[in-house]
Amino acid sequence: MIRIGIVDDHAIVRTGLKQFFSEHVDLRVAGEAASGREAIDLVRTTELDVLVMDLSMPGQSGIDALAMIRAKAPDVGILILSGYPEEHYAMNLIRQGASGYLNKECDPAEIVEAIRTISLGKRYITPSVAELLAQQLNRKNDAPPHEQLSEREFQVFLKLAKGETAGDIAESLSLSVKTVSTYRTRLMEKMGLNSNSDLTYYALKNRLID
Repeated sequence: MIRIGIVDDHAIVRTGLKQFFSEHVDLRVAGEAASGREAIDLVRTTELDVLVMDLSMPGQSGIDALAMIRAKAPDVGILILSGYPEEHYAMNLIRQGASGYLNKECDPAEIVEAIRTISLGKRYITPSVAELLAQQLNRKNDAPPHEQLSEREFQVFLKLAKGETAGDIAESLSLSVKTVSTYRTRLMEKMGLNSNSDLTYYALKNRLID
């Protein structure tokens, strides 16, 4: 029996997934969460094999929670199930420890296939993500600027692009304001940008935020 945790801020999505998983004899939903913070609590308190997690959630997002979940529960597989196409986030998140990435437009049967693969300790790589991996190997030097950011820089970049202040970011990521400012300076240099409005424009243009 594969024990699954579902993390999504929409109750209707969690209910739909739970109903769908109940139709498979080898899958059992062991817990649910509506935010990244709740997801961290879930892996602390519940025995899970695979966490199926959305990215875009209020408060602490899936991106923010990923590293903490990896630290708290290194053996739990993490399948990102997101509304964003693979080319926007898959590479960054797989590098940061996600076991697989699927777009919510995928065939539901593929979610089950991914969960079964990840429960065996493997990664689930779709053909489109495999193509992105191949492209990245072939063009290391001309990868998009945001793919050259560290995990923490990428988190800070997305929050700045959404208009969050350094104080807000410091509080949500448990950092000091000075540390956030250091990350901001570093990511601005790496991306060749000069202001927060440049960051917002870049993120919107590359469809990293809505």
